[in-house]
Amino acid sequence: MGVVSETLVPVEREIKLRFESAAAARTALGGLGATPLRPRRLQDDVLLDSDDGRLQRAGCALRVRRDGDRAAITWKGPVIAGPMKTREEVETAVGLADDARRILASLGFVPRFRYQKFREELSLEGLVVAIDETPIGTFVELEGEEASIAAVAVRLGRGPSDYVLASYRSLFLEHRQARGGHGSDMVFDTPA
Repeated sequence: MGVVSETLVPVEREIKLRFESAAAARTALGGLGATPLRPRRLQDDVLLDSDDGRLQRAGCALRVRRDGDRAAITWKGPVIAGPMKTREEVETAVGLADDARRILASLGFVPRFRYQKFREELSLEGLVVAIDETPIGTFVELEGEEASIAAVAVRLGRGPSDYVLASYRSLFLEHRQARGGHGSDMVFDTPA
């Protein structure tokens, strides 16, 4: 009889909270004792899918991210129902984002949505906290264990009704629909 080995599946658990501005987010998080992890930099993300959109239909995502001078490929599985956005996530660093996209294109994955944000990361009570300045507003993303996320959200004066579980793509489409906007990607006119 063979031994069955259990492999831990990496899981991402997060919520977003809307803030009036990055300055307001920094002030609120600084008041809770958050400490810097990574400085503010531009993240330029591209979601890829097959021509027939099979990943999106399955609730999955394949992303190539250019993050300052770094690049990574990320696979995200379907969202698991619950009070926070929880899903399998596997990410690995790559040499160059453009080369990674070329490799994925040769496998049939084409760009479907591009989005940008200025992100800075902090640490607070075991969480990775990101302040994201996007073309559609400022969000604070809390990622880590559910109890810690809920506790920090409460300390920020927020509760479950304030949790934003939607992806940036979904938020962009809602924003565009509400304002009669156009464009297929969430990018800055001129990055600051």
